[in-house]
Amino acid sequence: MKKDLIKKTLIVLFIPGLIGCKTYYIPVDSFKAQFSGFDSTELRTVFTQYPAGNIVEYLTVPIDYIKCVDKDNNPFELKNSPSIEVRFTEKDNKRTVFYFDRIFLQDTLIIGDRSRFLRLKKGISINNVKMIEIQDGHKYYRYVDIKK
Repeated sequence: MKKDLIKKTLIVLFIPGLIGCKTYYIPVDSFKAQFSGFDSTELRTVFTQYPAGNIVEYLTVPIDYIKCVDKDNNPFELKNSPSIEVRFTEKDNKRTVFYFDRIFLQDTLIIGDRSRFLRLKKGISINNVKMIEIQDGHKYYRYVDIKK
């Protein structure tokens, strides 16, 4: 009886995690198109509340919906949020994960933050990217309105 309860509890906790982290793909040309044309004057200020309750202010590219495709190549628009993670796979199979709202494209260089807590900036060449995966990591970050 106790084992059944433990199994059911694990299933209830585990299954939503699998369902909630659906992976989508952004073709490299689509990524370039979505990020092209933005300069520093077009960035917007956002306020993100972290799980502990602290609020952080930063600049981001004004993309509200991310154009991507599912595994069957069907178009999908993913709502941008601070919990969206993007994984770049390079031609040598190295992978780099950034938070979507913390990446910028400068010419052919993708620059992004790999952590919300430590400012670990990294740059990779868009010309060396073979695959871009994106998903909502369902971490407890959210945009908040701050009236100044």
